[in-house]
Amino acid sequence: MAGVTFDPAAIRELAQILRDTDLTEIELVENDSRIRVARQIVVQTVASVAAPAAAALPPPAPVATLDATPDAAHPGAVTSPMVGVAYLAPEPGSAPFVTLGARVAQGQTVLLIEAMKTFNQIRAPKAGTVTRILVDSGSPVEYGEPLMIIE
Repeated sequence: MAGVTFDPAAIRELAQILRDTDLTEIELVENDSRIRVARQIVVQTVASVAAPAAAALPPPAPVATLDATPDAAHPGAVTSPMVGVAYLAPEPGSAPFVTLGARVAQGQTVLLIEAMKTFNQIRAPKAGTVTRILVDSGSPVEYGEPLMIIE
């Protein structure tokens, strides 16, 4: 690399392009020179804990929580009948089918799973109250994975 010179400003500019476009790698080749800039993306899961509400404020709406060890054997578990992508609302920007604490009737649609460009309605196996929602809208799900708990 003794005879090759690099422009630090060009490297910084390539790195900025990576950040702006969410790319992980970019390579620039000109004649016999090549500059390759790559970055690693670290995915970090953050669990949030709701703080107690002040007495003057109305209580916040229930928030779906992710359970570190969802229990597919729970008698009220609604499990995925297929591999796909779970959606909690019928379309982007619309109200979800159910929310935490909602009463549902047996056979009521509680979410959709998209598999092979087909949206499949997932219905409540029994009447009850939604006590836990274990998936985020747009997240991939596996066969048998618990999606929510109805008690």
